[in-house]
Amino acid sequence: MSEKPSVLFVCVHNAGRSQMAAAWLTQLAGDRIEVRSAGSAPADQINPAAVEAMKEVGIDMSAEVPKVLTVDAVQASDVVITMGCGDTCPVFPGKRYLDWQLDDPAGQGVAAVRPIRDEIKSRIEGLIAEIDQEARR
Repeated sequence: MSEKPSVLFVCVHNAGRSQMAAAWLTQLAGDRIEVRSAGSAPADQINPAAVEAMKEVGIDMSAEVPKVLTVDAVQASDVVITMGCGDTCPVFPGKRYLDWQLDDPAGQGVAAVRPIRDEIKSRIEGLIAEIDQEARR
C-alpha cells in the first residue's frame, strides 16, 4: 500500500452507494486515506434520498456529482470496492478488490436508504481498521 492509502468506490450510477461510502470514509478517516468514487454509467445527479439519509447523520453530500469510472482512477487506488457494477471495473495486478453486496438505493425513499447507509458505515469502519493494521506492518 502507498504511503497514503487510496480507496476507490465503484457502483453503476455513482449516485448512491459509492457516494455514501466515500462520504463515510472521508468523515471517519479524515485525511489519512485518499477517497475516490466513480460509476460505470454515472447518473445525472446524486440520489436525493441518499443525500437526505446522510444529512440525518451530519454528512452533507449535496455538492457531490456522479463521476465516470476511469482506468486512471483504478490505477491510482490501492483498494477498489465495487458495489453491484459486475465486470465493468478494470482489474489490475497488485490492487486489492472487494465486492460489497448492498441493496441499491435507486428509486427508494429515505426510510429504505437508512439501513443501506448504516450497513455501509459498518463496512467502512471495518475497512479503516484493516487499512490501519496494514499501515502498521
